[in-house]
Amino acid sequence: MSTPIATLPTATPVVVTDADASDEQLIALWLHGRSAHTVRAYRRDAELLRAFVGGRPLRSITLGDLQAFADTLTGEGSSRGRHLASVKSLLSFASKLGALPFNVGAALRKPAARDTLADRILTEDDTAKMLALTEGSEHVLIRLLYAGGFRVSEIVALRWEHLSDAPNGAMFVTVHGKGDKTRTVRISTKTANLVRALRGDAPPTAFVFPGRAKNGSTSAVQAWRIVRAAAKRAGIEKHVSPHFLRHSHASHAIERGAKVTTVRDTLGHSSIAVTDKYAHARPGESSGDVLAV
Repeated sequence: MSTPIATLPTATPVVVTDADASDEQLIALWLHGRSAHTVRAYRRDAELLRAFVGGRPLRSITLGDLQAFADTLTGEGSSRGRHLASVKSLLSFASKLGALPFNVGAALRKPAARDTLADRILTEDDTAKMLALTEGSEHVLIRLLYAGGFRVSEIVALRWEHLSDAPNGAMFVTVHGKGDKTRTVRISTKTANLVRALRGDAPPTAFVFPGRAKNGSTSAVQAWRIVRAAAKRAGIEKHVSPHFLRHSHASHAIERGAKVTTVRDTLGHSSIAVTDKYAHARPGESSGDVLAV
């Protein structure tokens, strides 16, 4: 019978020496504290791998198994890379806990992904059309996604207590984002006034964008549908998602002269290198400009 993984105080390093510790326990520990969206995606990837190896324990998986698993994945390089990144993360975590003899996933190469960032940036005209053709709370939701460069998970979780007045009628919006990090973003007076107009007599703990369920918020799926419908009304053929507005915020802000460091802090990027991609996604000039063709 396997020995359960002990639960220790967070200040004490956790070391699993029992090689028979169940994969279910390891996966639960690996997923602990992640967002609901991440948990669903990561668990699905872990189950894909476990199904591929016929339910064998993680500690028995070889590099050959991982490479064969990688060969079965289909789709764009970025999609396959995400599946493999999840698997590598799980195996790395299990290795650090001592449940695996070594991290076999470290040697697995992820496929090269085509850089599609430029394809996911809307023009300022398209963004303006989406806003002009949308009304009420849906207009404010889209506007806030774009104006603050927020993730959809951050927007749907917003409560009125997370908003506060800023100088000159602007507003501070505090969100709890990726990596368990909290950041505060200032939005303009014009956008802030539209947000304030939604409140009515809602208490501080109420969601800014309430959903259909009592005391619930608009779901990420519903927010996606709102954005997609707005894009269709604007005549945009791409499968626009809320994240397009975040990408567009970064690109448009840099093109209008915002410092890369300011955009980094607004979007909550982990490093300046992530934000700097937007400075090169849609170049304003090319060496080809000086050619005679």
